[in-house]
Amino acid sequence: MCGIVGLFSSDRDRPIDPGQIEAMTGRLRHRGPDDGGTFAAGGVALGFTRLSIVDLATGNQPHHSEDGRITSVCNGEIFNHRELRQELERRGHSFRTRCDVEVLVHLYEEYGADFVGRLNGQFAFALYDHRRHRLLLGRDHVGIAPLFYTEAGGELLFASEIKALLAHPTVERRVDLAGLDQILTFPGMVSPTTMFQGIHALPPGHVLEAGSGRPAHTWPYWDLVYPEAARPAERRETEFYVARLEELLLASVRRRLDADVPVGFYLSGGLDSSLIGALAQAAAPDRQFHSYSITFPQADIDERRPQRLMAEQLGTRHHEIEFPPAEIIRRLRQAVAAAEAPLKEAYNTCSLALSAMVRESGHKVVLTGEGADELFAGYVGYRFDATGGRSPGTADPLEAMLEDEVRAELWGDPAFFYERDYRLFRETKAGLYSPAVAAALPRFECTQRPPVDRSCLAGRHPLHQRSYADFKLRLADHLLADHGDRVSYANSIEARYPFLDIEVVDFVRSIPPDLLVRDDTEKWLLREIARKYLPPAVAGREKFSFVAPGSPYLLAQRVDWIDDLLSPELIRRQNYFDAETVERLRRQHMAGTTQINATFDTDVLMLVLTFGLFLEEFDMPGYA
Repeated sequence: MCGIVGLFSSDRDRPIDPGQIEAMTGRLRHRGPDDGGTFAAGGVALGFTRLSIVDLATGNQPHHSEDGRITSVCNGEIFNHRELRQELERRGHSFRTRCDVEVLVHLYEEYGADFVGRLNGQFAFALYDHRRHRLLLGRDHVGIAPLFYTEAGGELLFASEIKALLAHPTVERRVDLAGLDQILTFPGMVSPTTMFQGIHALPPGHVLEAGSGRPAHTWPYWDLVYPEAARPAERRETEFYVARLEELLLASVRRRLDADVPVGFYLSGGLDSSLIGALAQAAAPDRQFHSYSITFPQADIDERRPQRLMAEQLGTRHHEIEFPPAEIIRRLRQAVAAAEAPLKEAYNTCSLALSAMVRESGHKVVLTGEGADELFAGYVGYRFDATGGRSPGTADPLEAMLEDEVRAELWGDPAFFYERDYRLFRETKAGLYSPAVAAALPRFECTQRPPVDRSCLAGRHPLHQRSYADFKLRLADHLLADHGDRVSYANSIEARYPFLDIEVVDFVRSIPPDLLVRDDTEKWLLREIARKYLPPAVAGREKFSFVAPGSPYLLAQRVDWIDDLLSPELIRRQNYFDAETVERLRRQHMAGTTQINATFDTDVLMLVLTFGLFLEEFDMPGYA
C-alpha cells in the first residue's frame, strides 16, 4: 500500500496550484518512500507516494486507461487482480504493467461505479473520469485502508492521512468535540467523524462521488449484514463449516503472500497470529518465513514462551524485541502524531517498535491476525451473549429503566449491553470536561444518536449484534486505524489481514452462532481448525490481551513534559478538561489508590495526556 492525495473542483476550468499537491504528497513520504507520481488537469490533481511491493519496475502510479480517459491512484492491494485481469483481457482491455491496482481503470470502463463490489482487497482509491469530470473515492469493505476528505477554498481535498490535508493552506485546524467524545465513550472514533472539525473519514464499504453541478455525496456498496434470527441461514453439518472455513482461510493467506518482496508475519503467542503463521507455512512450505514478536520484562504481560514455541514449530527466522516500560515515554508522542488522535492506551508505542523491527530486518509486508476476535466471538462479551442472560448493569430499577431507554435509542434493543452503562457515563464525562465544554455537551454527546445502522442489529442473534457493533466501533477506526495502519506505515510497513478477506467475512455470516461459542469456549470453530495446525498449548489458549502500562506508570516516572501537560495551568488554558478533576485523578494515581485494568477500564488520564500531545503535535487551538 501507499499514500494518495488529491484536489478536485466542480469547475473544470479552475487551475490547480501544483505546489499544493506537492506539499500534500510530501507529508505522506513515510507511506511511500520508494517512488511517487502526480497528475493534473483542469479542476483536478492527484498525488501518489509508493511503497513498492508488486511490479517493482513498472508499477508506479497514476494509472490510465488505454485512451487516457480514466485516471486512478490507489493506496492498497487488489488480491483478486489476476482473475479480474484475465476477465478484462478477454473483453479486449490491454494492460501496461503487472501492477494489481491497474485493474481499477479498466473495471470502471466496463462496470462504472459498481465495479467496487467486484474487488477483494484492502484499498482506498481515487478515480477520475475526464469526459464526465467525475471523481470517485472508494474505501475497502471493512476499512483497512484509510481515506479522509474535506471541502475548503471551493475544492474537495482528500488524502490517506489527515496531516496531508493540513498541509493545504485553506484547511483550518479545529478540534471536533464529537470525535473526542467518541474516543472517550466507545472503543474509538466512528467514521465519518475525526478529531478535526470539517474533516471526514470515508466510512468503510462506501464510495464518494463528486462532479460538475452537484455536491459531493457518499453511498454504501457493502455492509456486514447478518441473517435475522427468525430466518437463519440453512444449517449444514459442523464438518462442513470447519472444512469450508479452513479452505477460505488458506486461500486468503495465499492471496496475501502474493508480492514481489518477502512477506513475514507477527507472532503474538495467541491463537490468531499463530494460526496465520501456520497457514502461511502450509500455503508455501518451501519458504522460510520471518516472524516478529514483542516481549516485556514484566512476567504478567510477557508472552515470549508461546511466541518462541510457535517460531520453533514453524521453523521461522524469528525476531523479537523486549519493550521496557521506559520506551512508552520515548515513543508516545510519535504514536499520537501517527494516530492523528489522542489515545486511551499506550500499546500503540509497542506496535511502533514492532513495525520498526520489521523495517530494520529488510521486510515491507507482514501478515497479522486482527479481525478474528470480531468475527469469531473472541471477547468475553460473546460468552455472555451465548448464555442468553439479561445484560449486566445497574441494579437500581429506575436507573435500569433509564439505561434501557438509552440502549434502545443507540442499538434499537434495550437488552443489548455494549461496553458500559452510557447514561451514567454521561455524568462522568460532564465532570471531566471543562465547564465551557460541558455546557456544549448536548450538541456533540455521542450517545444521543445511533453510532451504527440499527437496522443491521434489529432481530439478529446477540452474538451477531455484538460482532456488528465490534466491526463498526472497535475494528474499523481503532484496531485497523491507530493500532494498525498508522503504526505500520509510520515505519513504511504494509500489514495484511487474512481474517478480513471479504470471502471469509461473507462466509462467517452463514455460520450458526452456536459454533462460535460452544461449551463456554470463545472462537470454538476457529479452534477446531487450529487443532490441526497448532500445539494444544496454543490452540486451546485463552485470549491474552495485548496491553502496556498506563498512566499510573507514566506519572510515577516524574517526567517533566508529562507533568507539564497535566499541569492545572495548561489544562485551564486549553479549556477542554476540568483542571480540578484532572488534578484529583493525577493525585489519586500518584498515591497508588487507583487501579486500572487495561482490558476493561478507561484510562481517562492517559486520554487527557495524549490529547495534550495531540494539541501540540497538530498546533490545535484551545476551546473558546
